[in-house]
Amino acid sequence: MEFSHRFDPTSLREYDIRGIVGRTLHPADAFAIGRCFGSIVARAGGHRVAVGYDGRLSSPELEPPLVEGLKASGMTVLRIGCGPTPMLYYAATTEATDGAVMVTGSHNPPDYNGFKMMLGRKPFFGAQIRELGALAAAGDVVAASTGSAESLDVSAAYVARLLSDWDGGDRQLDVVWDNGNGAAGAVLQRLVASLPGHHTVLNGEIDGRFPAHHPDPTVPKNLEQLAAEVRRSGADLGIAFDGDADRIGVVDDQGRMLFGDQLLVVLSRDVLRAKPGATIIADVKASQVLFDEVSRAGGQPLMWKTGHSLIKAKMAETGAPLAGEMSGHVFFADRWYGFDDALYASVRLLGILARGSTSLSAQRDALPAVLNTPELRFDAEESRKFAVIAEVAERLSAAGAQVSQIDGVRVQTADGWWLLRASNTQAALVARAEARDAAGLERLKTALVDQLAASGIAAPDFSGDHAGH
Repeated sequence: MEFSHRFDPTSLREYDIRGIVGRTLHPADAFAIGRCFGSIVARAGGHRVAVGYDGRLSSPELEPPLVEGLKASGMTVLRIGCGPTPMLYYAATTEATDGAVMVTGSHNPPDYNGFKMMLGRKPFFGAQIRELGALAAAGDVVAASTGSAESLDVSAAYVARLLSDWDGGDRQLDVVWDNGNGAAGAVLQRLVASLPGHHTVLNGEIDGRFPAHHPDPTVPKNLEQLAAEVRRSGADLGIAFDGDADRIGVVDDQGRMLFGDQLLVVLSRDVLRAKPGATIIADVKASQVLFDEVSRAGGQPLMWKTGHSLIKAKMAETGAPLAGEMSGHVFFADRWYGFDDALYASVRLLGILARGSTSLSAQRDALPAVLNTPELRFDAEESRKFAVIAEVAERLSAAGAQVSQIDGVRVQTADGWWLLRASNTQAALVARAEARDAAGLERLKTALVDQLAASGIAAPDFSGDHAGH
């Protein structure tokens, strides 16, 4: 039987394949992903692929055709069932598979779903996803053959491995967890049952409708329930996950959100005590406070491009033991495998707090105070977004500004810094600014708006600036 398939062009994204189920994403797409990804693995000499799925209502419909597509390309498929994305990464690593595919809509609304992939030990993204789309359209796949599938429950081994890196002290922590009805559900319950301290789990049931709140822990509104419970119970901290538990959100003992870069300060100091001089990677959206604190703790800060696949690739290249993003992806290669795992990051964070006597709020308050805007995302035509960045970079360079062009433009001034970059996943530009005081922040925002205006782009809405970060 000849094979050919066309994906909805909006579904082939930079880091994954994602769409609205029944509109831009269908079971036929799942089969085509299996057929084409299996062919890519086969042509690279591989034959074993691990498959997992999250708790979305559509995931059990999309996983079987994905498996059938992989089998039609001759793959031996290890089906690990429903669970968090990092558990699939763990299975792919420990079972030495040649590839892995996770059916997950991550933190998107309930009617979305998608696919995250690994080829060997590396993320499969960017040009590779575009190539998969081209192979499907051309029907360029390996000759149909009969693979096989087997079910493999790695959850007990995964939880045991998470617990094996517990390194806390005598302090008994009181922890509130918000599973957000996401895919970590059953695994999280097993983990907290074996961790020292007192643990309360909110929204522990896996429910793809996400009845409690949207499963994105980087949005303050989604942490309100967790923060309220931490304050009510007098807990030491609260931890939240996104829908597939590869991203973490944290609130301190006062119920205040820790941003991704603030969390990374706490984690990096601990890693650097064991590995002085090590490289710590963060994305261009991170606060200057983080990079300064890594230097102060004896590390080598490295600013890199936003995007979990890009950060993972840079970690492997540099041998960095720790990396993180503002979006809540935290990557440990120190005693772990280098992939983003919110459950593992939680174990390490709790270990740090249980060994020490300082509250999370005190550590947060000890950081240099800065003022910054939230991440500002505003529309820009797909055909214009990268051109705008190039125009801004050219004008700034001509003016002799201090500019980093790792990912967009990040401009350093006496007041602080501002960032403008093109989104890899949307027809949008992303901006951010940070200063030591309100007057400085206004000057940075004015400089950013002036550059946007020179390229014919309207100013973003700056309402919602927040202090103390």
